[in-house]
Amino acid sequence: MSDVTVSVEAVEEVRPVEPPADLLDDQLIAQLVDRARAGGLQLTGEGGLPQQLTRRVLESALEGEITDHLGYEKHDPAGAGSGNSRNGVRPKTVLTEVGPVEIEVPRDREGSFEPQIVKKRQRRLTGVDERWCCRCPRAA
Repeated sequence: MSDVTVSVEAVEEVRPVEPPADLLDDQLIAQLVDRARAGGLQLTGEGGLPQQLTRRVLESALEGEITDHLGYEKHDPAGAGSGNSRNGVRPKTVLTEVGPVEIEVPRDREGSFEPQIVKKRQRRLTGVDERWCCRCPRAA
């Protein structure tokens, strides 16, 4: 019989990081709401402002992830002949607190890109409200 030593480390609870105050400028949010109203975009409901913002934020984050993965920006000539490159997008619907959101997930030729913000085969995305929606002013 052999002795087994097991060490247990404390696991720290992960909480959403409070964004810097200047990141969520009230004037910027008010401008977004005004532009949405002027453009006929609903502030709530199916296809409304929260869903559109969620889509744009997720797609932007995914573009950042594939840029990091490939090592060069989109349309950058440095990527020519690198062995791997962008290969379009695939549509995906994720279920969020603001409703279903249709996003476009970028692909690479080798199929080695593993997105982290919206993982492959992931259909539910939680925590979006805590990340940004709680900062939006309520519609009157």
